[in-house]
Amino acid sequence: METYTSFASVYDAFMDNVPYEEWGVYLRGLLSEYGAADGLVLDLGCGTGTMTEILAGYGYDMIGVDNAEEMLELAMEKKEKSGQDILYLLQDMREFELYGTVRAVVSICDSINYITEAEDLKRVFSLVNNYLDPGGVFIFDLNTEYKYKEILGDRTIAENREECSFIWDNYYYEEEKINEYDLSLFIRCTEEKDLYRKYKEIHYQKAYTLEEIKHFIERAGMEFVAAYDAFTRKPPAQESERLYVIAREHGKEKGRI
Repeated sequence: METYTSFASVYDAFMDNVPYEEWGVYLRGLLSEYGAADGLVLDLGCGTGTMTEILAGYGYDMIGVDNAEEMLELAMEKKEKSGQDILYLLQDMREFELYGTVRAVVSICDSINYITEAEDLKRVFSLVNNYLDPGGVFIFDLNTEYKYKEILGDRTIAENREECSFIWDNYYYEEEKINEYDLSLFIRCTEEKDLYRKYKEIHYQKAYTLEEIKHFIERAGMEFVAAYDAFTRKPPAQESERLYVIAREHGKEKGRI
């Protein structure tokens, strides 16, 4: 499971086309609909804390967990600026620990796809179940195999900005269901404005079928509730690029590690 290093410093700049506020409205609607209109919420794989801040703004008591120190440093800067009372923890989502249970767990921006081993994903789901209140809800998104094969696979994406640029090469390995992201970053030097430093990062994400996800949810002791084509209430379709999945705590002893 790769973490963001050099990319952390420019992550928000390259993600400025993502309508986080709209995503936040959708996520809040799901939380309310499935019984978590308020309370303590864990943002698992919170990154730079953009969605954590949005949910805190809705009145949720937020905890953010991420294993990338550089990303959490940016999240802390946002927290200081906003004044939100958010607890950030530097932890791997495959072995995170909390001080108690939470009303809901959310995980968005394909954090789940970064778990490339089935046993690791089962463990993540079991940990989520262990830390949910009775009847608590788990809401997460994930990229589909269709997106990796038909949209991203074997495609190069490039973007040029004044402060930073990137070349993003994608390779989809159908047998393993793994998408490899090769990132070449060119970040402007703060001390010499005419110079750019080059950085290389490689990330891997795995495609899971909805049936596999349902199986892992049930193995963890949770109950599968629903799956939607992202940002709608429509069922997943063959050409869905991103899914939102809702699960509920149900019988912790069944999935206890």
